[in-house]
Amino acid sequence: MDRPAAPTFNAARFRLGEVLISRALISETQLQQALAMQKSTGRKLGRALVDLKLVTEAQIGAVVADQMGLEFVDLAQRELDPVTVKLLPEVRARRFRALVIGRLPGGALEVGLVDPSDMVAFDALSRLLGTTVQPAVVAEDALLAAIDRIYQRSEEISSLARELAADVGEGVLNLDSLETSSAAEEAPVVRLLHSIFQTAVARDVSDIHIEPQERQLQIRFRIDGVMQVQSAPDPRIAGAVVQRLKLMSSLDISEKRMPQDGRFRLTVGPTVLDVRISTLPTQYGEAVVMRLLTQHADRMRLGVLGIPEPILKRLRAALASPAGMVLVTGPTGSGKTTTLYAALSELNTPATKIITVEDPVEYRLPGLTQVQVNEKIDLSFSRVLRSCLRQDPDVILVGEMRDQETAEIGLRAALTGHLVLSTLHTNDAAGTPMRLRDMGLAPYMVALGLRLVIAQRLVRTICPNCRVPAEPAAHEREWLGADLRDAHGRYTAFRGAGCSQCHDSGHRGRMAVYELVEMTPALVHLANQDDQPGFVAEARRAFADFTLRRGALALVAEGRTSVAEAMRVSAAD
Repeated sequence: MDRPAAPTFNAARFRLGEVLISRALISETQLQQALAMQKSTGRKLGRALVDLKLVTEAQIGAVVADQMGLEFVDLAQRELDPVTVKLLPEVRARRFRALVIGRLPGGALEVGLVDPSDMVAFDALSRLLGTTVQPAVVAEDALLAAIDRIYQRSEEISSLARELAADVGEGVLNLDSLETSSAAEEAPVVRLLHSIFQTAVARDVSDIHIEPQERQLQIRFRIDGVMQVQSAPDPRIAGAVVQRLKLMSSLDISEKRMPQDGRFRLTVGPTVLDVRISTLPTQYGEAVVMRLLTQHADRMRLGVLGIPEPILKRLRAALASPAGMVLVTGPTGSGKTTTLYAALSELNTPATKIITVEDPVEYRLPGLTQVQVNEKIDLSFSRVLRSCLRQDPDVILVGEMRDQETAEIGLRAALTGHLVLSTLHTNDAAGTPMRLRDMGLAPYMVALGLRLVIAQRLVRTICPNCRVPAEPAAHEREWLGADLRDAHGRYTAFRGAGCSQCHDSGHRGRMAVYELVEMTPALVHLANQDDQPGFVAEARRAFADFTLRRGALALVAEGRTSVAEAMRVSAAD
């Protein structure tokens, strides 16, 4: 078989630093700084320049392409066909930093390369693909993101799962030694879990579900609130995977009949993950659910959460008060804890004593006194909360108002000079004070202790890469018209058509929508009179512009979410 002819291009090496200086992208001083890093770390000059934030990957890629007479391709703007991309196996794509990005007339393939001057890699790609290869230059970060997005490490995970199944079948896997063995990092179960976590970080997964079934071990990810199957390997590996996770979480590996909860921390690339783990005995073995918490400092600020300015202004005013209770309500997984910790970040100063009582402690912030509830030793919310009041706090965060006793102690603290933050499971903000009454609290405590309630939901946002105009369906037009009255038609509704960047879901990422009720004098009077219908009616009248529905509709008007999503999150409104 004749070897495919390679196209002609200038593969000669050039002095990257000099070219960047000539184009005024860096200075001589910055080049010397990068060269010093290159010498100390052994990295390529381009990587050193990017790590120092002197240039971007795209700028280097454009310079390389220009010097070699090739095209620079922005992968974020290129629609990639997964079938074409997968003509090159994932392992080879990662090894050669290459991606098949398109078909050309005559059967040739366009391949994006981080370093087209690597002729060894170029020749190997030509042999693997069995056709003429037309190189293009791509940025390394964009290439790796595209590989993670399209391949989803499915080939790597499946291969590691098969390797682990073979070891389990042959009885050569010593689980008891994995925790301390010097070869632990090379064990198939460790490499399998590492690959799963890498994929989860790349796809912004919130939860990993490992579920043993009769004929397979189902591994699913929750992405943007929706469950997606990632892999279904041999069920024989379930025991090895669960036991390894238990070792990492310091759980009892001999106990398989009772649920257990734990946590561990690991680093995946530059990302530090706090992982909360819960095990549950099932018919076919132990199921595991892991909640992934990334310690992003930028997410811990109220100003970046997307809270509308009028609501944010009222929230900050409540946080500036020396006393009172602020409640954040919503279903599980609606971002309540993130909102509360963003509030704590603004309150966290050397002059303020802050104590948190949680089950479990989700985020760890320096300067706070954080207490983990432990029901097994009778260390309950109410018991810890009583002790906290003797610790002279200024601000107290209670993870959840679970019962009458906890809520009563929290409201008494709010009435006696403490700022109390907490969460409660209710459908909306207007019904929250009455929910506290239903728990058995006295009307005067609710009326005088409660200051502000924010309800929130998470709405999926449209993928910006495949966003297209969409004519609302008949029931959507009716819903829009009923709410917006004469405002319908002033904006264009959009939806996500589905593309490789959003895995054909049409959505990428989530945003919160918020609802507000502030205890005005009128509401305080109605709450103190225990007038539940009157309270709800007045709250909805006074804060009609700050409802979940209005927040969701604002995102529709901005083209950030679909009408269907707006209807879903505001269904309880």
